[in-house]
Amino acid sequence: MKQAQTKPIKERRKSADFWFYLAKTLSIMSWLMFLFALVMSFYAAPEKSYGIARYYELEIRRFWLTPLTGYLYLVIWFSAAGSFTSQLVEKYRSRRNIDNPHYHLHFLLAINLIWLTVILQHALTVQ
Repeated sequence: MKQAQTKPIKERRKSADFWFYLAKTLSIMSWLMFLFALVMSFYAAPEKSYGIARYYELEIRRFWLTPLTGYLYLVIWFSAAGSFTSQLVEKYRSRRNIDNPHYHLHFLLAINLIWLTVILQHALTVQ
């Protein structure tokens, strides 16, 4: 009868590593940049012509503010790049097929890319 040799098993999941924290930080920063871009787009976009504004004959801006639009593009691109990088890190660091697929990052990336195309289309045509 042979005795089973007991080797110390190395536990790989003791704590999170650098890549886990990097993916989570990128994800949170991407969402914060997205929220900041929402606020920034409110100020960069043309103003709506509401009835009360027309009644009091207020001046209504009908064009995109160019400096804010440039910063808005950068913020949206950084948000999209952060979510994409976080997706890549999560893809290569996940150990099991049943790990969380992080659909919120797919959603964020899709919304950012759609938003970039819509803003680009409106900014080029409304001048």
